[in-house]
Amino acid sequence: MLETRAIVVQIDGQHALVRSSHGSGCEQCNGKGCGASKLSGLFCSKPRQFQVDNPIKAGINDEVVISVAEGAIFHGVGVIYLLPLLLLVIGATLGNQWALQAELRDLYASIGALSGLAAGFLFAKLFLVRRARIHFQPYITRLWSEERVSAGK
Repeated sequence: MLETRAIVVQIDGQHALVRSSHGSGCEQCNGKGCGASKLSGLFCSKPRQFQVDNPIKAGINDEVVISVAEGAIFHGVGVIYLLPLLLLVIGATLGNQWALQAELRDLYASIGALSGLAAGFLFAKLFLVRRARIHFQPYITRLWSEERVSAGK
């Protein structure tokens, strides 16, 4: 399970708007690690805010731990990037095969590739809209103060 700390900025029913309290990367980035947080700092220097489920009913200004289900990132990457890329290649191959004249193969392959790419993005969007709330939605698991207290015991 991927986790990060955040501060609750706003409450809206069952959801909370949170601000990430530190940059991306794992705990290794605080010490000696791969340096992914330094690279992301070049592009994302200001704090990020995003909406999460709030099953523990955390309040405004609470420091919380945000979690994403195990494997959600890899499934999301597969759907968003790999599905359109796969359909692009399939579309280009089919377009190339369906060309009746050799001079038009590149044109048909280009049209097939663009059609496959568009279909891949459409399928990815439909898939994520239907399943995003269930599998990919980040949620608040606990208060950060609870984690510090249990670690000190």
